[in-house]
Amino acid sequence: MFIKTDEPQDAMILQLVPMMTQACEILNQEFQQYCSGEHFNIEHKHDASPVTQADFRANQFITQALADYSPDIPLLSEEGEYSLRQQWQRFWLLDPLDGTKEFLHQRPEFTINLSLVEGAQTVFAILAIPGEQAMYICPVQGMPLKLDIMTQQWFIYTPEQQQTDAVKIGLSQSSQQKGQYHEYLQVLESITEYSVFKAGSAYKFCMMLEHKIDIYPRFHPTSEWDTSAGQCLLERIGGGLVDFKGRPFLYNQRDSLLNKGFIAYRTAEMQVLALDVLARMLSKH
Repeated sequence: MFIKTDEPQDAMILQLVPMMTQACEILNQEFQQYCSGEHFNIEHKHDASPVTQADFRANQFITQALADYSPDIPLLSEEGEYSLRQQWQRFWLLDPLDGTKEFLHQRPEFTINLSLVEGAQTVFAILAIPGEQAMYICPVQGMPLKLDIMTQQWFIYTPEQQQTDAVKIGLSQSSQQKGQYHEYLQVLESITEYSVFKAGSAYKFCMMLEHKIDIYPRFHPTSEWDTSAGQCLLERIGGGLVDFKGRPFLYNQRDSLLNKGFIAYRTAEMQVLALDVLARMLSKH
C-alpha cells in the first residue's frame, strides 16, 4: 500500500517529474483527439504492430527533454535509433507509449516506461499512467514513491500484512483463452483459488504495486523497454520478474531486444507459487 509522505528531495526525481508530467499531458491530448474521431495517423511496423502519432510525439518530447537534462547519457527508445547500444554501459531505456493497442481500443491503460540502466541492471525507474494522472517512481535508493499529478500529493510504498484471499492473476485483455495461459490457470486452480485482473501493457506492474495483482505470467514476447521499469519497482518491494528458469532479466546484454516469457510476482511467497505452477505446467509437455 502507499501512504502519504513529503515531497522527495532527490534531485533526479525533481528534475524528471515535470518532464514526465508534460509527457502525460501530451498523451492525454492525443488520446482525447483519437477518441473524438478526429483524423489520427496510425502506421504499422515491420512486425505488424501499430505505432501512432501519439507514440512519435511523446517520443520526440521525452528524447529532447532527456538530452537537455543529461546530454552525456544515451537513450534507447522503442521509437528511436539504438544501433550503438552495445557500447553503452549507462543509458536511459524508454517506451514513450506502452500499450498502443489499449490506446487504440480506447482503454486508458497505457503507460510511459522510463528507466536508467547501469551495466545490465535497472537502477532507477518511472512508470507513468497518463489516464490516471499517476506516476510510480523507483528511486536509486529506498522504497517506491507514487505521485498524484493533479493534487501533487506524494506517497511512499509500505508493506502490508500477507493476504488471505484468493490469489490475483494479471493477464492481458485477450490472453486468458490462449493455450499456455489457459494451461497455467488450470494448474493454478488445482492448487488454490484465484481471480483474474485483465489489463494492458506495463499497467499491470502498477497494479501489482497497489496489491491488485499478485502474479503476472507472460508467455508471448515483450521487449526490454516493456519490462525494465516494472522489474525495478517489483524488486524494490521484495517481488521480481524472472525468466522460466527463475533468473531475473538482464538488460542490453543480447543481440535482440526481444524478451522471451517471464513470471512477475509481488512477494517471495507468490514467487514460490508462481514458479511451482509453471514447473507443473511445463512438466506435462
